[in-house]
Amino acid sequence: MGDKRAICILASNKKEDQGKSIPYYICKKIFGALDRKGISCELLNLRNYVLSPCTGCGACRVEDGCGKDNEFNRIYEKLSSADYLFFVSPQSITIPAKLCILFEKMEQVSFQQRGDDYNSQSELHGKLAGIISYDKGDNWSRGDCKIMVHDTISIVLAALGLKVIPYNSEWNTGIFLTVRNIPAGNETLLVKEHDWKIMEETVRRYVEVIVQTSKSLHAIC
Repeated sequence: MGDKRAICILASNKKEDQGKSIPYYICKKIFGALDRKGISCELLNLRNYVLSPCTGCGACRVEDGCGKDNEFNRIYEKLSSADYLFFVSPQSITIPAKLCILFEKMEQVSFQQRGDDYNSQSELHGKLAGIISYDKGDNWSRGDCKIMVHDTISIVLAALGLKVIPYNSEWNTGIFLTVRNIPAGNETLLVKEHDWKIMEETVRRYVEVIVQTSKSLHAIC
């Protein structure tokens, strides 16, 4: 397989402590699982980038990347040079705002640069992608997250030529990690409880599936 590289995109907009937040924990476990496979991984936290929405100016037809957004160009260059892309997103109203902007511009740059050549391919074509979401684990939440988060992301990635790797027959667009809410003593507020061992094992198995898929595709080629 040679030297493989991965990018872990942290899509949450929330200002959370790096050492305690769920998405950082998930990314850390992705890093560990990939490292055991000899694959390096870089964290790309969208909160650290100031992205501007696409205005349809058309500059990307004649320039490499976006002509007005160097922050996006930095991200797109990283994504283009990676072999695996992991998207870690909370259940939200569809997907977080910066991830929406990123996808909008990824599609625009990809298709504008192709012009009328429909046989050309995106720079992201053929890369393997994993989608990891998290929220409370009731049936409504799981089904809602599948539709609003996973299906939305997978449609965009498929349009760009990426291959979203399924986890199993139910979750054919990634994995969902459960965050349970429990009463905080006699208070009316709720605190979050996490089954860290189950989350870690699920992430490990999903990374294994993705890496094994890559090996199989490489063997076929």
